[in-house]
Amino acid sequence: MANRVVIALGGNAILKPGQEGTVEAQLKNITTSAEMVAKIEQLDYQIVVTHGNGPQVGNILRQNEEAKDVVPPFPLDVCNAESQGFIGYLMEQTIKNKIEEASLTSGVVTLLTQVEVSPDDEAFKNPTKPIGVFYSKEEAQKMEKERGWVMMEDAGRGYRRAVPSPQPVSIHGVSAIVSLLNQNTIVIAGGGGGIPVSRKENGYLGGIEAVIDKDRTGKKLSEQVDADVFMMLTDVSNVYINYGKPNQEKLETITPETAQKYFDEGHFADGSMGPKIEAAIHFARQGKTSIICALEEADRALLGKAGTRIVG
Repeated sequence: MANRVVIALGGNAILKPGQEGTVEAQLKNITTSAEMVAKIEQLDYQIVVTHGNGPQVGNILRQNEEAKDVVPPFPLDVCNAESQGFIGYLMEQTIKNKIEEASLTSGVVTLLTQVEVSPDDEAFKNPTKPIGVFYSKEEAQKMEKERGWVMMEDAGRGYRRAVPSPQPVSIHGVSAIVSLLNQNTIVIAGGGGGIPVSRKENGYLGGIEAVIDKDRTGKKLSEQVDADVFMMLTDVSNVYINYGKPNQEKLETITPETAQKYFDEGHFADGSMGPKIEAAIHFARQGKTSIICALEEADRALLGKAGTRIVG
């Protein structure tokens, strides 16, 4: 049986900072990712692709705000589903084109993915994830009063809505993903951390206002589909300790224990490499391999020739 890999793409791999959120710009960026997926397919891997959606869901929320007097705004879980749908469509289309270009026979399919969280997660008591557009202090106070939103200042740029970022408990639809993988199909799933849902008192699922960290969902997805490799693609070729200092050191192949030591020493920032390293350690401890590398080097990283590998 072919090895199985879950590939996690950041939202900025789809829309780069400063770019307009046009379909044309996003298609151009996604094409680079699609080319790499086709190269990995040629290495005889079963492939699940997941992705971020930060810039995209932010734009959808802004559309909601701008049009709220004309069209009723949607809740956050529905906005996340919207972003999953259109990113998945663009990604599926470009991967199909590259697969055909390379004369490969794999199918490609996108699944809207619900990710269950606990309504009792501590994150709901302390919303910390800033999303959407920026507001002035006066506007933020108005939002808190009229909508009951929690507002927070974000890096001196203004105030944004803060939402909970709970841990993923279970990803729904995994049996379908595994079935598709076994039928030579590349699956796009879990985009944006997944559509957050929780169990209500009657046991039924329902949407919940939250944003799940995409790297945590990627790790959970890797576990549930029994992947051999969990790969997070970034804009840097390797993970470093003492980053930006004279004694900066590139990490290549390390154990989970060594990675944990560096994590505990504070080498990885919370807002950037920290969550990736945390997810990579947890997955590798199960006797698996986690890889963090640049998008353009993903195929070489799978062959052990690039990137940072945490091997359990």
